[in-house]
Amino acid sequence: MSIFFELFSHDPHLIAIKSGHALFREGEEGHLMFVLTAGTAEVIVNNRVVETLHHGGVVGEMGMVTGEPRSATVVAVTDCEFVAIDEKRFQFLVQQAPFFATQVMRLMAERLRHTNEMLLAIEDI
Repeated sequence: MSIFFELFSHDPHLIAIKSGHALFREGEEGHLMFVLTAGTAEVIVNNRVVETLHHGGVVGEMGMVTGEPRSATVVAVTDCEFVAIDEKRFQFLVQQAPFFATQVMRLMAERLRHTNEMLLAIEDI
C-alpha cells in the first residue's frame, strides 16, 4: 500500500517507536490510523503474527472507520516511524482524494480475506 505513503511523505509529525515496543495494543481506544514511514512492524492478533508491515504499510484503519477498540497489537520489529492520521485528516482525505477511500476499503477487504484463509487453515488441522 505504498500509495498511502505518498500522501504523507511530507508530514512533519512522526511518531518514533523503538524496536520491541508497541505502537498500540489490542483493546485500546482506536481513534488514530497510522502509516509506517520507516522500519518494520508486526501486527499481532491473539499472540499470532498475522502481518508484517513495511514502508508505506497502514494500521489502525478499522478503529478509524468503526470507532471500536483496537483488534490487534502492533509491535516494532526494528526502530520505526509512523505518521498519525486523525479523524479530521481522514475525512479530508476521503473527500479530497477519492482513491484514498478506495484504498482503505481494499486494505480492509484484503485483511478480511487473509483472516478467513487463516481460519480455514486452522479448521483443517
